[in-house]
Amino acid sequence: MSLADEPARPLAEQVRPKSLKEFYGQRHLLAPGKPLANVARSGVLHSMLLWGPPGTGKTTLAKLLADCTASHWISLSAVLSGVKDVRAAVAQAQAARQLGESTVLFVDEVHRFNKAQQDAFLPHVEKGVVTFIGATTENPSFEVNAALLSRARVYVLKSLTAEELGQVIDRAVLQLQVSITEDARVLLADLADGDARRALNLLEVSAQLADGEVDEAAVTEAAGTRYRRFDKGGDAFYDQISALHKSVRGSSPDAALYWLCRMLDGGCDPHYIARRVVRMASEDIGNADPRGLQLALAAWDAYDRIGSPEGELALAQAVLYLACVPKSNAAYSAFNAAMEHVRATGSHPVPNHLRNAPTRLMKSLGHGEGYRYAHNEDEAYAAGENYWPDELDAQHYYQPASQGLEIKIAQRLARLRELDAGNGKSPPTRENSSG
Repeated sequence: MSLADEPARPLAEQVRPKSLKEFYGQRHLLAPGKPLANVARSGVLHSMLLWGPPGTGKTTLAKLLADCTASHWISLSAVLSGVKDVRAAVAQAQAARQLGESTVLFVDEVHRFNKAQQDAFLPHVEKGVVTFIGATTENPSFEVNAALLSRARVYVLKSLTAEELGQVIDRAVLQLQVSITEDARVLLADLADGDARRALNLLEVSAQLADGEVDEAAVTEAAGTRYRRFDKGGDAFYDQISALHKSVRGSSPDAALYWLCRMLDGGCDPHYIARRVVRMASEDIGNADPRGLQLALAAWDAYDRIGSPEGELALAQAVLYLACVPKSNAAYSAFNAAMEHVRATGSHPVPNHLRNAPTRLMKSLGHGEGYRYAHNEDEAYAAGENYWPDELDAQHYYQPASQGLEIKIAQRLARLRELDAGNGKSPPTRENSSG
């Protein structure tokens, strides 16, 4: 059957697999002995969630599993359906059950249903009226309520490899009754970025532009602007910012630059990246090189002043600098330790000698009495002075790393503790290194 015979049906629909033998990809689930292969072989289906990127075959796989188990098939889209549609589907399933048929209720993009809509499935899944299969591109841990999640097993689908996409393309070329050059085939698989539907859509347009043979020029024209996969606010988004942050922390400037460009290319708001870069400067560089925070803020300011694409270079400069300089999480760890300690202890009053005394009344109450002005002391340090609430022992949250400027900071703190000891005050003996 050629494309001209069925002009109304998209190519992706025309070549949709009709059996698991025609299904490409997801070998970790469908190879002999793997979970879904066992389900198909047994003919016994359980409720499940199919989680994976677009174009990985979630809907097709669900339908094929239902066919393997000879189940009645009902399909809903969470984009178009509501509780009323769910009730109608359940009524249909109950009627099928009276005839001795089991029913698969498939819900595409189930993450778009709100909690009340998802709850509507629960009693019917619990009673076995329907076997529920949900498809989602979003992390079920966050987008599917716990009650429904506990009743369904989650299977993770992966983007198709270049080889698997090539198989999809070859099958579609036969359907279209056209030929394709090897260069065009490789380019199609590359542009599809793991998405079989995207590969088929590009092939369909390419075939319309080509004169009998799909070549690289036709594919390039059909593709237009190339976009990498990037799901704003979804798992891909957070995975990529995590990769950027960890590349900076791991002092890998080239990898950090790669992930920065992936995010920018995918449409991430540069302001979000700027905020995260500032966080990296404090969390992972800190006082080992305080210029990192200054440069991160300057890059943010530069982007605000000149916008895209020129301002993105300033963000790249900051990312490269942070990835290259010495690292320390001492400030981050000290902050966490101090915050944990504060939350675990009472609201102790400020000692009198540290209190502010702007009025006569406050002075008469002893506020500020006995305070030693550090600048008037040797080495501008009031050795032996106490700056803690009377009820607390001195703590030692901040432990400078042996990197960058913090080497000198550690030497300075060691000297101050020597002065404390010489003044009859022992250095802190209790260390708080939690966090």
